[in-house]
Formats: sequence, structure tokens, C-alpha cells
Amino acid sequence: MGRSYQIMMLENKVFSCFVFYSVLLVIKMYIIAIITGQVRLRKKAFANPEDALRHGGLQHFREDPDVERCQRAHRNDMENIIPFLFLGAVYSLIGPSLAVARAHFLVFFLFRMLHTLAYLCVLRAPTRSLAYVIAQVPCISMAVQILAAVS
Repeated sequence: MGRSYQIMMLENKVFSCFVFYSVLLVIKMYIIAIITGQVRLRKKAFANPEDALRHGGLQHFREDPDVERCQRAHRNDMENIIPFLFLGAVYSLIGPSLAVARAHFLVFFLFRMLHTLAYLCVLRAPTRSLAYVIAQVPCISMAVQILAAVS
């Protein structure tokens, strides 16, 4: 990649803002994976027989509701953050105002964080559902604006 292209991308303040929130979201996904592994170890509930054998025997080759909850939170992140990464990157290139773009990225980030907390800490309904819906609003907004820009 040429140096001028790198400078151009970093000078795009909207893109830099997008990258900032995207990296935080990816780190969050890694943290959920680590939490899942820690819960597996704590609950001695392993997905593979060789892991169970290493940690006490085949009786630990089993499912566990807490591990499954962590996995669902991680899967939900993948189903929602990956589309955000695409939409946000393209949105950054269509020239939105920095303030509006930052609001889109921040709302998505904050409500995905709340969604994860609601999932892992088993917060009262409808906290998780509301966090999910509110996080979708900036994604829908970006998608509509992208379609309008390219049509």
C-alpha cells in the first residue's frame, strides 16, 4: 500500500473514527471468547473430549448453560458486528459529516456493549432486546444512506 494512500485514509476523520470504534468492538469480541474459555474451565464443561481428558476425564465432555450463554453472546456479536464493519467502512467513504458519523458509530458501540452486559450478566428483560434494537438503528441508517449515495 502506498504511503499517500495510507495518509489519505488516516486524514479521512470519519474513517479514523470508524476504525477506532471498530477496533474496540473487535477487542470486545476477543474478550467474549476469553470469557467463554474461562467459564469452560471454571465449570469444567469442554466441547472436545481431548480437552475434557486433560482436565479430569470424559465426564467433563459436556454442555453447560453458562458456557452456552457466552457462546450465544459471541455468536450474536458476529452476526451484528461483522455487518457493521462493512456498513461503517462504506459509509465512511460516502462523505457523511463527522458529527453524524460519530453518533452512528458511538450508538452502535455503546448499545452492543450494553447488549453484551445484558447477555452475560443476565439483566432483566427487555434490556438485551432494547439494546439490540437501538444498535440496529445506526446500521439501518447507514445502509439507507449508502444505497441513496450509490443509486
